[in-house]
Amino acid sequence: MQKKWISLGLMSGTSGDGVDASIIRTDGINEYESIKDKYFEYNPDIYKDIHNLKEKIHKLEHLEIFKSEINNLERKITIFHAEIIKELNITDETLIGFHGQTIYHNPKEKISWQLGNGKLLNQLTKKDIVFNFRMNDILNGGEGAPLTPIFHQLLAFKKKIKLPVCFLNIGGISNITILRNDKNFLKLFSKDIGPGNCLIDAWVRKNSNKKFDYDGQLALSGTRNEIIFEQAQELYMNRNKKKLSFDTNDFDISFVRGLNFEDGVATLTDFTASVIGEELTLSLKNLKDEKGNILLCGGGRKNKVLIKKIEENISPSHNLKLVDEYKIDGDFIESQAFAFLAVRSILKLPISFPSTTGCTTPCTGGDLIKN
Repeated sequence: MQKKWISLGLMSGTSGDGVDASIIRTDGINEYESIKDKYFEYNPDIYKDIHNLKEKIHKLEHLEIFKSEINNLERKITIFHAEIIKELNITDETLIGFHGQTIYHNPKEKISWQLGNGKLLNQLTKKDIVFNFRMNDILNGGEGAPLTPIFHQLLAFKKKIKLPVCFLNIGGISNITILRNDKNFLKLFSKDIGPGNCLIDAWVRKNSNKKFDYDGQLALSGTRNEIIFEQAQELYMNRNKKKLSFDTNDFDISFVRGLNFEDGVATLTDFTASVIGEELTLSLKNLKDEKGNILLCGGGRKNKVLIKKIEENISPSHNLKLVDEYKIDGDFIESQAFAFLAVRSILKLPISFPSTTGCTTPCTGGDLIKN
């Protein structure tokens, strides 16, 4: 009988607002049970430091220029995670999957840097830590993201979700996982498809004391600027379409800088929805899946205006549904995924595949620091 592990996944996404923590029981293969999920909001200093630093780091050399700030923030983030682990009061045998906070992601340069010191976390908690999940994939020709598809596959299996199905995760970046049957073989495909919350959040942060557009209410109070919207679409169409993964720094809000606050939110919301809609349509069409549910995950699924706009940009044959309808908490899929990936890492099982990250062969990932 396959051993079942208790594993804690700690995930701080590209929105950089806090840490999702999930404890699961799993064998790392096809057994999985959710035990506890909890969100821990970053304190104002950490939140501010993350976004200030992200705005400074656009090139590889910036990592050296701002090395002192990076090291200071990494220590703060690691201690914050240690406090979470202490509060959760987990057993000594619990494995920790520690993702950290992405500060720079550029697979072409063979780098994906997550702030979070695995060795320090091990020293502070006296627990086995698996971290640095993305580097092995990048070294094997992949883009280091997305890494959640193998967990999406497990969710579909455990919840008996009808195939074909598309998981659409809207965090700071949007990504999709498509699962389908092809001649009795399960096919798994995944990629980042563009901005999620990152453009809207950045505009809201810069022009108000809010962190995001709650329920899309700000977008509702503004009007889309048609000229700027069309120019932004044209620029996006001419981008490099070969990328499978994105960093929030791949996108910027400069094209709306002349607009008032509400019109900026409205224009960015419409632009984001148009990109997601187009990429969804292309991905589903290329895989010849003309019908099937699209299950919404991540914080962006709560922005009702964004979701409505996405719906307007896709075929009526594609049905948007909240993943929560399957008794899956859409806020904690990624943190549960990294708990699952930590166990797979220990077992030396693949966590990424040619059809998900572009790696040359299926490969495992993550570094283990034993207590």
